Amino acid sequence: MLGRFNFGFTKDAVWSKVITLSLVLFFVFLGDAILSFWVPNLIQESLKSAAAMGFVMSFSSVIGLGADLIFPQLLQGATVRKLLLVSIITGILFPVALLGGLSKPTVVIFLYAMAVWGIFYEFLGFANQQFVADSVPLRMRPGAWGVLRVSRDLAYFLGPMLAGWLLLRGEMTTAVVAIVFVIIGLMILLFSGKMHDRPMEIDIKEVNFVKELEHWKVLFKHVWPIIILSIFLGLIDTVFWTTGAIWTEHLARQSFWGGFFLPFYTLPALFMGFVVAKWGIFKGKKKMALRFLIGAGLFLSALGLSDLIAWQLVMVFLSSMMLAVVYPLTDGVYTDVTARMGRERRHMIGLSSSTSTVAYIIGPILAGVVAEKMGVKMTFVVAGMVTVLVASVLLLITPKKLKLPQKEIGTWAKK
Repeated sequence: MLGRFNFGFTKDAVWSKVITLSLVLFFVFLGDAILSFWVPNLIQESLKSAAAMGFVMSFSSVIGLGADLIFPQLLQGATVRKLLLVSIITGILFPVALLGGLSKPTVVIFLYAMAVWGIFYEFLGFANQQFVADSVPLRMRPGAWGVLRVSRDLAYFLGPMLAGWLLLRGEMTTAVVAIVFVIIGLMILLFSGKMHDRPMEIDIKEVNFVKELEHWKVLFKHVWPIIILSIFLGLIDTVFWTTGAIWTEHLARQSFWGGFFLPFYTLPALFMGFVVAKWGIFKGKKKMALRFLIGAGLFLSALGLSDLIAWQLVMVFLSSMMLAVVYPLTDGVYTDVTARMGRERRHMIGLSSSTSTVAYIIGPILAGVVAEKMGVKMTFVVAGMVTVLVASVLLLITPKKLKLPQKEIGTWAKK
């Protein structure tokens, strides 16, 4: 059926591509969501320390940051399809590596698994940015990101609940089921034909870390507000998927509903993505994103006001509603900038990917340290207060338009 569509820039053709990619991502992310719930608890129980868990979890992002530097210079001719294939393969290798550490868990095995996990996320990030920049028109980009995030967040809503049920049946069962879901995503990709085969046109002479950092420095001077915004989004996400997984298990021991803490973090994106798509926002995305981020930080800070599980669930739900608007708006800003860079877009993709990578390097460490010093719940309060402060400052000083040094960017391919 999909083969009968004319994949030009008509709305039907674009949404056909978006929906197909969403199906692939749903199953890949579902497998990853199961692992994301299990892994922090596994590492903390094995190493007997929240801080140690944070340091080990952050290693995946250290590897990811290196990938952000090298990938833009190695992706000549890479299509979305190829990037997704490599990502899915590494997504299968990650739980396989974890299985090797079940009988005799060691820091070395965990670090190896984290390295594989980091590469998985980087390939996936590059594939998504390349897809939207090439296949989705300007006015449809926030909506496309919203729909893609719905598939992601549906997976991360179902994943923790499914993981809790699977863990009762053993860690081996948990890992195997996660692998099966990722393989289903692979099958859908393979049967989708050549829908995502448009290559990334890149001229490459050599891999040069210093040159790539110089490109990032130039870009950062012009897009720094959205970079900082992205880092704080990543920090909040790391708190939920490290300390939040621990807190969910703690609340679940008190009440059945306590086990919904982490799922409630992902729940709003299931419908807010469609709301953002319906809004059709293509102007003022940065300012609107910052206003919603302030709201998210306020609700996150309010988690410290009561230990009642009902209060915890309501506050995390409201905070996540705000974040579910911020994410597609932020992705839309990045895609706008990426599309304006033409053949040099890979540098912007690498820089944007590095923001979440940096957040996932420092986030688990900070979350683990705060959790040990102040308690798990206070980790969310501190994250919320800092987010409100930073987002408020950014709202005041962020320029209306992010301008790029097009003449200088035009010389990069000649160097």
